[in-house]
This record gives sequence, C-alpha cells and structure tokens, in this order.
Amino acid sequence: MLLPLTGQHAALGLSMRQAALLAESADMVQAYDTVGTAEGAAAAAVQALRRNPGAILGPLTGPEVPAVVGRVNGRVPIISFTNDAVQRSSGNWVFGITPSQVTSAILRYARGRGVRAVAVVDDGTPWSAASAVEAGRMESELGMRVSVVQATSEALAFAADATPDAVLLPGSGEPMLAVARRLRGSGIQLLGTVQAIDNRPDALEALDGAWIASPDPEKFGDFATEYEARNGGSAGTITALAYDAASICHALRQRDALSGEGLLASQGFRCVTGAVRFRTDGSVARDFAILLASHDGFEKVAASSGA
Repeated sequence: MLLPLTGQHAALGLSMRQAALLAESADMVQAYDTVGTAEGAAAAAVQALRRNPGAILGPLTGPEVPAVVGRVNGRVPIISFTNDAVQRSSGNWVFGITPSQVTSAILRYARGRGVRAVAVVDDGTPWSAASAVEAGRMESELGMRVSVVQATSEALAFAADATPDAVLLPGSGEPMLAVARRLRGSGIQLLGTVQAIDNRPDALEALDGAWIASPDPEKFGDFATEYEARNGGSAGTITALAYDAASICHALRQRDALSGEGLLASQGFRCVTGAVRFRTDGSVARDFAILLASHDGFEKVAASSGA
C-alpha cells in the first residue's frame, strides 16, 4: 500500500492502513509512506517493488498517480484511490468514487422515473464541474435535456418555459444547501450525489425528498461498526475504499489469481462501497444505492447497477 503516513493526510492514510488490515492478514500487507507528494509516491513505489508485490494499492491523490505508474511500468496492477478518472490507464485502475459514476447513476434513475430535463448546479468545485461534463455527455444517450447553472445564478429562478423537471446538486456544503432551500415548494425534484450526504438536521430539512446516488448505507454501516470496534474512531468512505481494495486482493490471492488478468477475469467483487467490476481501460464499474432524503435521514429506495 502506498499511503500518506506522514504529512497533511497522515490521519487518513493511517486509517486506510488499519481498514486494509481488517480485510487481509498483516503479513500480506506492507504500507509505504508517500508523504502525500508525487516525489514521495515515486520513492515509495520503488521501495515497494523491491518486495515483488502481487499488487499495489494506492496512491491516494491524483497528482501522485503518474509518478507511481511511471515507476511501476506495468510490472504489477495498481489500484489507486484517486477519484480523478483522467488518471486511469491500462494496468492502473481508478478505484475512487468518481463524479461521473454517481452522476450517471442518479441520472439513469431519474430518467427511469420520468425526468426529461435537468439543471446541474455548478458550485465552482472540480467535482461539480466533472459532474456537469458527465451529465452533458449523457444528454443524448438518455434523451434528457441538460443545462448548467452557477450556484449563485439568478437563472435558478427559471422561466416558465424552461423550468427543469429536476435540479442536480452534485456538490456539498452551504452553497448547495442554499440552492435546495430556494427550490423548496417549487415542484422541482432534487437530485444529489454521495457528496450531499449530510445528517445535520438543517441539511436533512433542506434535502427533504431528494434522490441521491451513494454507496449502500447499510453495508457501509456494518463496515464502520467493525472498524470502530477494532480501532476506535470513525471510518469514512475513502477508508472503506482501502478495505474493499484489500478484500479484492485477498479474494484473488486465495484463488492464486492476484494479477491484472485476475482483476479483469473476475465477474465482479461485492464491496462496502458497492459491487465493482474492473474494465480494461482502467475504469471501474460500481453499483450504487439510490437514497431518499427525509427529516429522519436517508432511506434506500432503489439500486443503480454498473455506473
């Protein structure tokens, strides 16, 4: 595993290592410190290769990935934790939950429920921008009209002949919640991605009735409980990715198939963050739950397969 064990993201890196040890025996997992930089990741990859690993899990961030891919040079499969889909390549799988995955999942669900026109709210973050790009790409495929508006735009006061059936809030935080509040009582369906999961009472009130694509909260809850019992503290989605990746390696090792070919030959793996299948181009297909937000929390109402 190539993780930031020191530096800005050390707490996350250490939690990811602990999560991996829930899925695979300690003598099969060796973690190397990337310090969270491209230079550190390259040095960690060189150290790791000296051990002739069956696979490399990590690094964590997009800027670290090219440095690792260059050092590994196809010798072993890489399952990186970044959510930057641009970093995918043959032999390097982007395992993080990407904006395009959850956007695809929620738009397919919405289209199946009769939504024909969607406005995507861009809050200026890379996540929202990527979500808007994916929505535009799917426009013709789904037969859905897609527009993009800024979080602060007066265009949210839609003209009568241009009112969308739904508004997608791909991001999180106060800018998105403010938009949700402005749309209360408008009759426009709110859509969201995993970023929108927020259990604070005021957030639940703002998101009441929204459809959100996310990993299944029940499966995640089981993992989080196990993690807390073993390590103390709480586990987040990125920590769960480390558990899932180690679980996949464990399953392949048990079948003597820990290789890139083994990843591709499998029919898929059941994971905390959703069942996954590995593709030849370095992308990962992932299943999601569709949640309904209410004052009481988030309830699973459907599943979306293969985003």
